[in-house]
Amino acid sequence: MATDIKDTAHAVEAAAVMKLLPARPRLLALGEPTHGEDTLLDLRNELFRQLVEQEGYRTIAIESDCMMGLVVDDYVTTGTGTLDEVMEHGFSHGWGTSAANRELVRWIRTYNKGRPASERLRFAGFDGPLEITGAASPRGALTALHGYLGARVDADLLPCTAETLDRLLGADDRWTNPAAMMDPAQSVGQSAEARELRLLADDLVALLDEQTPHLITATSRDDWDRARLYGRTATGLLRYHFWMADTSPGRMTRLVGLRDQMMAGNLLAVAGRGPALVHAHSGHLQRNKSTMRMGDLPLEWWSAGAIVSAHLGEGYAFLATALGTIRHQGVDNPPPDTVEGLLYALPEDRYVIDAPRLATALGDTRPVPRVSPWFGYSPLDPAHLAAHDGIVFVKEVPRS
Repeated sequence: MATDIKDTAHAVEAAAVMKLLPARPRLLALGEPTHGEDTLLDLRNELFRQLVEQEGYRTIAIESDCMMGLVVDDYVTTGTGTLDEVMEHGFSHGWGTSAANRELVRWIRTYNKGRPASERLRFAGFDGPLEITGAASPRGALTALHGYLGARVDADLLPCTAETLDRLLGADDRWTNPAAMMDPAQSVGQSAEARELRLLADDLVALLDEQTPHLITATSRDDWDRARLYGRTATGLLRYHFWMADTSPGRMTRLVGLRDQMMAGNLLAVAGRGPALVHAHSGHLQRNKSTMRMGDLPLEWWSAGAIVSAHLGEGYAFLATALGTIRHQGVDNPPPDTVEGLLYALPEDRYVIDAPRLATALGDTRPVPRVSPWFGYSPLDPAHLAAHDGIVFVKEVPRS
């Protein structure tokens, strides 16, 4: 059995990854089972460098606020701002404090210097402007979309004025109230103003689409793509706030599903401009349904990866990362009857595994799911092996 498993293992290199896949995917997704470990981000960075240099990849997309990510993209493509400013204002979820993320941004900026626009690398955040405690105000995305259109189309075509938007939006802290996550009555998402804003946002997005030939000529495809991002974000946030105000039993399932739907829309847009490496928690990128518990409430929804895979077919590939130990978090040697335990017995420190071949090699051997003593680590589900294109295994994760 050990020999059969070893035959599925290869060095974690772009060339080895590509050999696992039937075709070069437009989106190569690398999932991590835990956040905040620079060892995993350093591995991601090295794989991205190889994909750029050997496979022509031009974008990296990470699980960070899509609007904030524009700050990073402006810096790496044109040098706008400073590295310190970008790390402070260009990342959500606290990712800007990561040394590995800082090195990624520095390397992309260095790579891009002196290159024509067509050869520059791009950065994208693909998460919505969402945190576990709530959602951002739709103001930024909605007013940016209105401003883009207002400067370029006849005023008579706009569904409202900027002043009307401002009045309907009101104070931003009404939207960002953290109490609304647990108490729907605290949300403004189903107020008369919010309902009117949803209609106006829909009309603005429709106008953007209708005016596409003129807008791309008058500005650029990149500017038009950015306006589309504003539209997706505005409508997505307004929809999210609507369901935050809902009181039905399906409320939380709708919210987690809407987040991944917003992610999927952003990833499909990234795929439209060329091959990209995507990095996020495996729960957002896997093809199988995602599950979690919030207190006593079990949730199940389709992940962004599942949605994108359904759209792109072989244009989407997913590598799950599995870990041996995270000793500083109490995750010690995996039991030998788990997938992680079988991989831990191999001599190398890290490698990429052909997941479907591993599932075949295991045959009638049924690994048991690993149980993590730490809530922040999600072990592999052995039932999902055949649905993954590969597994990146890292034997030891030291403290960052």
